[in-house]
Amino acid sequence: MVVRFSPFLNGERAVVTIFIGCVLFSLPVSLLLHGVALSLLALLALYIEIQADISSSSLSQFETRPGASTGILLGAVTLPAVMLSKLIQLSRAFSFHELESAELNYLEMQYWATYGSCFGVLIFLCFVMWHSLDNAHSPPHWSWAAKFGLSCIVLCAALFIFSSTGMQTMLKLLWVLFHGFAAVKLVQHLLNTFPSCASIGEAILVTLGLVVYFGNMLACTISKLHGYLISSESVPVQYGIQRSEISTIIQGVLLGLLLFPIFFKFVLHIWDCFFSTTILAAGNERGRAFLFFASLGFIMVVIIPSWMQFVQDFQMHPLLWVLMFVFSEPVKRLSLCIYWVCVIYVSVLRFYNISRSSKIERILLRKYYHLMAVLMFLPAVIFQPKFLDLAFGAALAVFLTLEIIRIWRIWPLGQLIHHFMNAFTDHRDSELLIVSHFSLLLGCALPIWMSSGYNDRPLAPFAGILSLGIGDTMASMVGHKYGVLRWSKTGKKTIEGTAAGITSVLAACSVLLPILASTGYIFTQHWVSLLLAVIVSGLLEAYTAQLDNAFIPLIFYSLLCL
Repeated sequence: MVVRFSPFLNGERAVVTIFIGCVLFSLPVSLLLHGVALSLLALLALYIEIQADISSSSLSQFETRPGASTGILLGAVTLPAVMLSKLIQLSRAFSFHELESAELNYLEMQYWATYGSCFGVLIFLCFVMWHSLDNAHSPPHWSWAAKFGLSCIVLCAALFIFSSTGMQTMLKLLWVLFHGFAAVKLVQHLLNTFPSCASIGEAILVTLGLVVYFGNMLACTISKLHGYLISSESVPVQYGIQRSEISTIIQGVLLGLLLFPIFFKFVLHIWDCFFSTTILAAGNERGRAFLFFASLGFIMVVIIPSWMQFVQDFQMHPLLWVLMFVFSEPVKRLSLCIYWVCVIYVSVLRFYNISRSSKIERILLRKYYHLMAVLMFLPAVIFQPKFLDLAFGAALAVFLTLEIIRIWRIWPLGQLIHHFMNAFTDHRDSELLIVSHFSLLLGCALPIWMSSGYNDRPLAPFAGILSLGIGDTMASMVGHKYGVLRWSKTGKKTIEGTAAGITSVLAACSVLLPILASTGYIFTQHWVSLLLAVIVSGLLEAYTAQLDNAFIPLIFYSLLCL
């Protein structure tokens, strides 16, 4: 048995359509304009994806991950839909006078910044496709398609300008246009610098996240430098609203590490200009390693903490603040750290030995790490959520550092890390970039980070843990062992596996909700939104060829917020 769709409405597109429909159906009247904008964005993305499938050479200049579909529709709508779902949640709080308007305006600005970034990338892809087809002497059917795509662009642009005019400030419009331009440059850089590492949809999702995150950091810095130029009624609507020390530390460390390769290349260039012996010579590995770790230490101990103190007004060095925070509740937090270390040591050692000697498929072996994430993160989300926020940032910083060392082959760890990580890779990773562990960590962390502040849906922070740690794991294991009925001819996903994933998440929610109620959470989660979230995310796991660790938690989180 195989579930069939029309050529233009495959399983992934059908699930994304249902997802967008759920978000639009939940819109209040005050956000109708935002919903219309999201609909036009989805239509434009769908058009580009279909045209890319019809003409495989239209986006051939980008070398994407083998075996993956373009994923443009899913990649384009996911983050704007997450922002819109969060806006629906905050609008609900604002209507009950539980939230100040400033925070709602801030998130609205974030939505339009995300929208502008995605809109800019889609326009760029349109022009790339049209240029490719013009050079290839496109067939006659392209004329109506080109007109349809151009109409979508004009409608999106008109709606965007109208919404910006409603905001009554040119600074906001320029701020959103800046995000769009930055997104176009970044998606080009990602696709060209890391060939065969991601699909176009995955690259769009990463681009939108990085541009909005970088834009937030830039806006914080500008508002501190020129407070008299940026008022609460203009960009970026007081980015310091409810900004905690932990979020500032995480943002500074992560963006510092992402920018570190550029800084290190500059240091190497300066070294080569002033010294006759190149530091990149094959026999000079130790010298390059010394320069690498010295530069990294300077960035992480001096430059980034200086920015943190400037933005957040720390009364001490941020590293000392972190130590003070950890030892403010030493028994609970140090015990949790010891528990994490034990789980990681036992699991990694066990699974690494299995990967070297066993015939177990890599995809099943990696699902054990999903279960490990449940064991590690679930108790911390309930009892130590703030400490878990910081721990997620520290873990992601360690992953980034190790990946930079692996890519640059920094002596003496680079080659060792490369061989170790290869034991857990599969077809979604490449020699150039290994992303699976990043996607798993971020899939668990992002719903927790986005739930900080106002949150009237107690299950929302658990979206990543439930969908990846339980649902995705059970779907893979049951489907691999008992699955017979496949969703498609070419795919491996089975109906039995999907049913097991959906059932396991619902069972976990029924156990988790009483536990949350006993710890003081007020039950406000509607069963309809919960059921929709579980079913839609389960179907997406069954149909998508994208890196599901990145998309499923965000889709699940969005639907839980409705």
